Amino acid sequence: MEMHEVIRQRRGELGLSQADLAARVGVDRRQIRRYEAGETHPTLPAAKSIASALGITLDELAGDETHRIDLSGDWSACWQSWKDGVESIRPQQVRMTQRGDTVELVAASRGAPLEGGGYLWRGEVKIVDNEALIGWYVADESAVRSKGSLYFSLHPHGLHATGRWVGLSYDGPIVSGWAALARTEDEAITLIDGLRGGDE
Repeated sequence: MEMHEVIRQRRGELGLSQADLAARVGVDRRQIRRYEAGETHPTLPAAKSIASALGITLDELAGDETHRIDLSGDWSACWQSWKDGVESIRPQQVRMTQRGDTVELVAASRGAPLEGGGYLWRGEVKIVDNEALIGWYVADESAVRSKGSLYFSLHPHGLHATGRWVGLSYDGPIVSGWAALARTEDEAITLIDGLRGGDE
């Protein structure tokens, strides 16, 4: 696929008008029209801005075929956690939005009532070589101090991910626990059960 086709197709997928893309890139709308018509190619700084605005890499903008896993959508997460020193396994719904190699995660449910240690959070991970997710999380509720880092090993086809979190727990001390991401809650729980089996 040629660069002008990539720009036009990706802009359409994101629901952006030429004026929207031009505003994000910092160029005149007519320049975006010229790029999409194949009349001219963007300079390197403009290409970097276009790729960023479209949530793709420069290689993808240039038309190189990539084999990036798409993780966008509704997922189930399951966490091994503690409250008052008691272990709990908490499944919860998570919305994942991918832009290039960056995935934003936003908890859509608490997994437990706030007084039981559940809370809403958000985070971000980078996809590394389609094999790992590395990033951070932070509580979205002011009464909760939890924040920390995430590491997941990614299934080769992006079907699920397993790993660990480490950070401030609801109780305050730095702790770590197993974590799983899957398309269904049952699968996420099964993955956590398998990880916990190695602890015993």
